Amino acid sequence: MSTATFSRAARFQGPGNILVDRYDLRPPQAGEALIRLEGSGVCGSNLPVWEGRPWFQYPLEPGTPGHEGWGVIEAVGPGLEGFAVGDRVALLSGHAYAEHDFATAESLVKLPPQLAGKPFPGEPLACAVNIFGRCDIQPGQNVAIVGIGFLGAALTSLAVRAGARVAALSRRRFALDMARECGASATFALDDPWRGAQDAKRLVSERGYERVIECVGSQVALDVASELTGIRGRLVIAGYHQDGDRRVNLQEWNWRGLDVINAHERDPAQYRRGMQRAIELVLGGQMDPWPLFTHRFALEEISVAFDSLAKRPNGFLKGLVMCT
Repeated sequence: MSTATFSRAARFQGPGNILVDRYDLRPPQAGEALIRLEGSGVCGSNLPVWEGRPWFQYPLEPGTPGHEGWGVIEAVGPGLEGFAVGDRVALLSGHAYAEHDFATAESLVKLPPQLAGKPFPGEPLACAVNIFGRCDIQPGQNVAIVGIGFLGAALTSLAVRAGARVAALSRRRFALDMARECGASATFALDDPWRGAQDAKRLVSERGYERVIECVGSQVALDVASELTGIRGRLVIAGYHQDGDRRVNLQEWNWRGLDVINAHERDPAQYRRGMQRAIELVLGGQMDPWPLFTHRFALEEISVAFDSLAKRPNGFLKGLVMCT
């Protein structure tokens, strides 16, 4: 069992206000593992908590809303099967902006020795793998990816490895350069979204793209992605839309006979499968996530991490909050 009696966690006090403080650490309950976290990715879906929305009630619980953690099991509760103290794991949780977190066996995936010493935020990697599976990308297809952050870059790499021709669209020059490094054959700036969409359409002679993945979560990105999707194409909505209603030109969607996929998962079992598949792809040399983890921050620097996520300075794709 763990001898630690206290831990530290980040706690949102209000918009733009995060306190890192010490708190008492309970032992794991039945069926739980206590994980000494090495780190957690900082996710764009957490930005509204940083920016503030009327429906949030502050302060949040310690470590919330961190959900991209990985680390080493420090103690186990009675009845936990399949995992032991010392196992290095990725986990699904909601309190990973902390030194410790708890998870059940259904929320854990073991990390193999080949990944020792390497950061492995399993949840976002599973997200990329699961979204890719929903896209049904075939060799020779024209694929457009709207929005090149961590997710867009990872999907670019996966689509290229699947034999597709990928066009990447983003507002940021660095992101477009990264998309090229990931194998995109064409890139288009979205400083003027309508012009960027038209330039990308001309690349495929106005016939549109067989697969379009929207990775931003904004009305503008959804409009661009809709414009690019060709007749009987598949529009995959991977961006996390959480700031209100969206409007779509349903007449155009109907006329073109689009397949529209909302590629977000809520089943923990599917996320575990995604993490396991991500591990297989990494070990097989088909996925290289580490160049996409561009920034690292200490737990005490979590406010800087969120400020960077919001402002996205040049060179920023994915930030990791390192807890050890």
